[in-house]
Amino acid sequence: MKPMIIFLSIVLTVYLSVNFFLFYQTRPLFHLPSIGLWIKIIFMVFVLAFPIGRTLEVFWKNEIATTLVQLGSWWFAAMLYLTLGFILAQIGLLFLKIFGTEILPQWKLYSAVVVYSITLLLIIVGYINASNPIINRIEIHSEKNLSSGKLTIAMVSDIHLGSIIEKKELTRMVKMINSQHPDLVVMVGDIFDEDITPVKNGQMGDILRGIESKHGVYAVTGNHEFFGNYEAKIHYLNEYSIKILNDSATEVAGINLIGRIDRQSTFVLNKNRKSLTEIIQHIDREKPTILLDHQPFNLHETIEHKIDIQLSGHTHHGQLWPLNWITSSIYQVSQGYKKIGETHFYVSPGYGTWGPRVRLGNRPEIAIITLISTAN
Repeated sequence: MKPMIIFLSIVLTVYLSVNFFLFYQTRPLFHLPSIGLWIKIIFMVFVLAFPIGRTLEVFWKNEIATTLVQLGSWWFAAMLYLTLGFILAQIGLLFLKIFGTEILPQWKLYSAVVVYSITLLLIIVGYINASNPIINRIEIHSEKNLSSGKLTIAMVSDIHLGSIIEKKELTRMVKMINSQHPDLVVMVGDIFDEDITPVKNGQMGDILRGIESKHGVYAVTGNHEFFGNYEAKIHYLNEYSIKILNDSATEVAGINLIGRIDRQSTFVLNKNRKSLTEIIQHIDREKPTILLDHQPFNLHETIEHKIDIQLSGHTHHGQLWPLNWITSSIYQVSQGYKKIGETHFYVSPGYGTWGPRVRLGNRPEIAIITLISTAN
C-alpha cells in the first residue's frame, strides 16, 4: 500500500504542476473579450474531469463518471503537446530577446493560439491513428519439432477495456482476430484498464467469448489487472473461457506455453513471483517454449533459461511521440521483434490505449505470429 501511496502522490504533484504551468501560459486567452471566461471554464473542466471521474467510478458509477473520464483522458494528450509547445514558444521568445527584437504584448496571445491549434491538430491525427489498428505479421523459425509443422498465434496486448476502450473497439478486435483463423490466441496483459464495472455493464465478456481459436485463448495479467479488484477480473476472464496462466506452464498445440503473473503483483499481493527456474522445471524442453510476460524487463533471465520465444506488451512504445524515446531507453526491446542469443522477443505496442484514445509515432496492432518448425 505504501508504494502505491507514494506513486499516487508523485503523479498528483506532477499533474498539478503541469496544469499550473499551462494555466499561466493560457492566461492571454482568458482575457479575450466575450469568450475569455468560457475558455477559462472549459480549461478547468478538462483539468478536473479525470480525477473527479475516476473518483465517481469508485463510489457512484454512471454515465457522468464515464464522460468525465473520457474528457479527462483527452486532456492527458493535450497536456503533453501543450507543455512542449509552450516551452518551445518560450525558447523562441528568449532568442528574439537575445537578438534585440522587441517583444510585443500580443505575441503571447498569438503563441497561445498557435500552440493550442497545433495541439488540437495532433490530437485529431492521433485519434485517427489510434482508431485504425493493423495486423502485423511475424514469422519465426524453430529447429525444435512441432507436430503440425506450423502454428499461427494471434497475440494481442494492452486492450485496456473500460471507459475508453468499449464494446465497439472490442468487437472490431475480435473480428480482426477471427479473420486470421489462428490456431492459438494469447492476451499478454492489461486486458482491463482499471475498474471492471464498465466491462461488466457493457457485457463485453460475451464479445470476448466470440474469439475463435482452434486451441483456445490464454492470457496473463498486466499491471492494470492489479488496479482495482484483481480477483474479480481473473474470475471474469475464466467465466468467459479465457484461461489465465499465473506463474504456470501448460502444453498446448504442441508447444510449452508459460505465463508469468505481472510484476505489479509483488506490491498488491505482497509476495514474489515464482522464479522462471521453478516454473519450467517439469516442461518438455524438446518442444518449442513460448513465454508470456507482460512487462519486458530482465530479458537476460529468459535468455539464460533458453526460452525460445518471449511475447510482451506494456510499453505502448510510448503511445505519444516523443515518449517512445523514453521507452526505448528503458527497455531493451520497446517495440517489435528482436533476436537475442537464441531467444526471439516480440514486444507489441498494444491494441488499445491508456488514457487518451490517441497514438502518435506507432500503430495499434494485433500481431499474427507464425511459428514454423524446420525440424519437420
